[in-house]
Amino acid sequence: MHVLGNSNSIFNQFIAEIRDEEIQKDSMRFRRNLERCGEIFAYELSKTFPYEKKKIVTPLGEVEIDLPKVQPVIATILRAGLPLHQGILNFFDKAENAFISAYRKHDKNEVSFTIKMEYLSSPDIDGKILIISDPMLATGSSMITVINALKAIGKPLHIHIVSLIASKEGVAFVKKNCNKNEITFWLGNIDDELTATSYIVPGLGDAGDLAYGKKRD
Repeated sequence: MHVLGNSNSIFNQFIAEIRDEEIQKDSMRFRRNLERCGEIFAYELSKTFPYEKKKIVTPLGEVEIDLPKVQPVIATILRAGLPLHQGILNFFDKAENAFISAYRKHDKNEVSFTIKMEYLSSPDIDGKILIISDPMLATGSSMITVINALKAIGKPLHIHIVSLIASKEGVAFVKKNCNKNEITFWLGNIDDELTATSYIVPGLGDAGDLAYGKKRD
């Protein structure tokens, strides 16, 4: 598990702005900060990839440079995950991409819910590094639903989970429902609390609404 917010870096400024209720009023800045965090996650994550030497011809000669041997498949959960996904894609610009529609379908009491998945578009993921991004890892139910759906169509070499804010409960749930050797967490911060309606506290609110506008009830 890698928690980037535990180290002092400019990354923490972006998280602070993403959480700040005043700065959140600027949806363009909110999206851009998510994207910048995605870029930082991608840079750190790239250090774990296998590399090989490639000969590069310059106008004046040749040089050998260590370059990634493989390109990942980047998957995201619509719609909140799109800015974070774009940030990761900015760095892994040769990557293939997968998109999944998964959402909470609340019962009449507005507290309990089930995870509904209505759409999945994915390239072949067999033997590939899979990166799944979602800004919030709250209960972990959506993440497990998506992981199981993707594993039903292929067997990735390894799964990297990228989330800006996670709850302790969500992390524990994902660990419980996955083989510990098949996943690596890349998180911004881990918060202690979930509300009765399963929102992270202090969290940041509804990332999808903040990025793209409040959805109709």
